This record gives sequence, structure tokens and C-alpha cells, in this order.
Amino acid sequence: MSQTSIERLREYLAQLPPQAQALLMREFERALERGQDTAVATLVLEQLRKIVRKTEAEEAPPPRTDDPSRLLFHVLEPFLVEAGAPVRVGQIRRTSLHPIWQWLGRDGAPDKVSEFEAALARMPADSAGQVEALASKLQAVAADAIFELTGPGGGDKSRALARVGPPNVIEDLYAIGAVLQVRDAIATVNEKLPRFLRAFGDSQIAAVTSALNIPALQTPQMLPFALSMVVQRMTAPWQIIRLAIKIAASDDEIRVAATPYGAAVTIALHDLSRIAAILRMDIKRGHFDNVADNLKTLHDGVRGLRTELDLRNDSAWGKQLTSIRADISNALQSEIDSVPGRVRRILRQRPEKDIPPGARIDSTEVEETVALIDFVATCRNYASELAINEVTLRTYSDLQQYVERSTEQLVQSLRAADHKVRTYRQQQVQAAIRFCQVLFGDDYASLMSRAAENALTGERKSSRAG
Repeated sequence: MSQTSIERLREYLAQLPPQAQALLMREFERALERGQDTAVATLVLEQLRKIVRKTEAEEAPPPRTDDPSRLLFHVLEPFLVEAGAPVRVGQIRRTSLHPIWQWLGRDGAPDKVSEFEAALARMPADSAGQVEALASKLQAVAADAIFELTGPGGGDKSRALARVGPPNVIEDLYAIGAVLQVRDAIATVNEKLPRFLRAFGDSQIAAVTSALNIPALQTPQMLPFALSMVVQRMTAPWQIIRLAIKIAASDDEIRVAATPYGAAVTIALHDLSRIAAILRMDIKRGHFDNVADNLKTLHDGVRGLRTELDLRNDSAWGKQLTSIRADISNALQSEIDSVPGRVRRILRQRPEKDIPPGARIDSTEVEETVALIDFVATCRNYASELAINEVTLRTYSDLQQYVERSTEQLVQSLRAADHKVRTYRQQQVQAAIRFCQVLFGDDYASLMSRAAENALTGERKSSRAG
């Protein structure tokens, strides 16, 4: 989903009462556990949690929480992804937190966890500062316990790791410890970074570079997390590659990849791939509300990477970008190819003898087809960069010719239509006019609507005169 759509979603969710926000979060969390609508649930949960975090930060004093694990892992919130979502560098699975919390309380640091929970229970509700200090101490203890477990070791350590959780949890374990260890540096960056990065030009790049200039965050392990914080504030997230190009002082992918900031390109490619997957799912489900925004995001991102980076076709990055373009092209082309057939099924002038009494046009199918025609029209704006130029232009031209011709023929058919099929013909004309509105604009649609009214009026007058 594009930044514009995300902002609209966030504004809507922010207007909901806290109880409604909490209810939505629980319902979407359950949907993720069941494996239902993971793309939608992941997106909405991400925005809800951002709203809740912002509200908590703005309130004074910050509200207490009854969940000690949330206090411990609060610093990880910007980097968490929901169940079912693909994970890239600079991200951690939310589902890994619970097993790690259980491990800390059981094996990792049971005494410290018990002390933390007991101290938290004794504190009054207005002691937010003390709670934060307690959480910070436990974060340091947790980081040490994780590093001790994930350090060099033999068979006993392997068995101990297996007690933490499944392989996915083990994959996240070291990263969680690393983030907990540099919690103060992350807080500093969070304060220094501009709230919104709408145009990532030289001045913004300089400000971000300065904010990230903290030794603890310049390691190969932590830099992707710092870059993830930057990406979350960008209107056009693909532009994070400009930071890598600036650091490398070159647009050559080999020189860019040789710097730690090459992770920025990996992040940009992953996020484009994720949006492409959401686009494919939306098209498959017939959900076209966000298609235009996602197409623009993909178009701008693909074009940006192709023009601002000197990518080789046979390199890992080059192959990944080619694969993203191919996936988008295949998903779009398949749907574009299906639109003319949908239009013909609705507008085809069947002989009156083949139209059964009471036949009607499904209004839902008409509106779905309108959305598909608009989808084809939208694709024209991004066709060349997404490798769908030929099929899009051909299909759009065919639709224009067919709909224009069919609309005129259907209007004429109203003059002599038998009263048994007149309602069906009228519905066909109304559908054709809706299609004309998308293809030719309101003026032409109004013109054809008046022509249809005149055809019906003339037919009725002729019948009365006879």
C-alpha cells in the first residue's frame, strides 16, 4: 500500500475510541493466528500499534502496562513484523517474543524476571519513570543472557538453544539481544531523525547520516535496524538507496554493496517485493481500491532503482529487480487480458429469442467490470516501467472501440425492442454508459444517456401513434 493510502488508514484508525482500537487489534491478531487475510491484518495491526505507541508517548505520565514482556520488548516495536509476513534484515518476527520471554523466565534469567515482576506489582500507577528504569535494567540482563546462549559452544549449547523455541525463534534470538543492548542508541536516533522525510534530497540525507553516526549502530548487525527506522519515516521508502549511494560516493552496485549501507538496497528491494505480493493478492481477490497507489509505488520504486543505481542484469540485486518486474507484469497482464471478455459478456447483443423472460444484468458484476476497466486505465500510466506496455495499450484501445460501438448499437436497439426484453436492453445500455464514463469521461457518458432517453421516448410515441 502506498504512503497516501497508509496515511488515510492511519487517520481513520486514530479517530476510533481506544476500546475499538484494542478490539480491532485482538481480532486481527486472532486472524493472523488462524492464517486468514495475513496481508490485510499485518498492515492494519502495524498502523494500530503505531497509533497506540504514539498515544502512549504523548500522554503524561505514560500509562502503566500489566504485561511485563511488553515493557521488556518495547524497544523492538519499530522492527516487528506479524505472522506470515516475509522477514528482511532489520526486522524481527513478533511471534518470537513470547517464546523468548518464557525462556528468560525459565532458563535465561529467572531470578531477574521474577524480581522485575514483583517490583512492577509493588509500584504505584504514577511511577512511569521507575518502571522505565526497571525495564532498562532487565533489557541489559536479557541481552547478556542471549549473548551467552548464542555465543560459541558445543552440543550442550545446541540443546539449550532448542529449548528456546523453533528455528524461526532462534533466527531472531541474536538480533533481539543486539537491539536490547543498544536501546539507548536507538532512542537517540529516534529523537534525532526528522518525523517525516517527504523528499529525500541532499539536506535530508545529511540530517539522516548525522543522526545515524553512532558507533553502536554502525555494525553490520545493527545498521539494518537503524535504516529500518529511517524507512518508516519516508514518503517514498525506495529512496533509502540514496543514502547508500551517498556513502559509497558512487552509483556502481559493486561499490555500494561493498559498504555496510548496501543493506539499504536489500531493504528497498524486499519492500518492493512485499508490495508486489500485496498487489497480486488484491488483484486475485478483486480488491482494486488500493491498486492505483500500489502501482505508483512499484512504478516509482522500480524506475528509481533502475535509474539511480548501476545494476548489472546478472548480479543478485539485478536478478531480484528483474524478478519483481516479471512478477508484477505477469499478475497485471493476466488480469488485463480478462477484461475485454467481461465487457463482452455484459454488452453482447443476443437475439431477442435467446433472452429469457425476466433476464437481468447483475449490477454487482457491472461494478466489478467498471473497476477492472478503471484498473486497465490506471495501468496505462505505469505500463512501460512495469513491462506491460503492449498488452495495456492494446487492451485499452480494444475496449474503447468495442464499448463505443456497442453502446451506439444498444441505444439504437431500444427503439425497436420488444417490451418483453426492453428492461434487459435498458440495463445493458446503463452498463455501457458506466463503461463509457471510465473510458471517455462524463461528457460522453451524459451524451449517450440522453440518446438512450430519446430512443425510449421516441419508441413510446411511435407505439401510441400506431
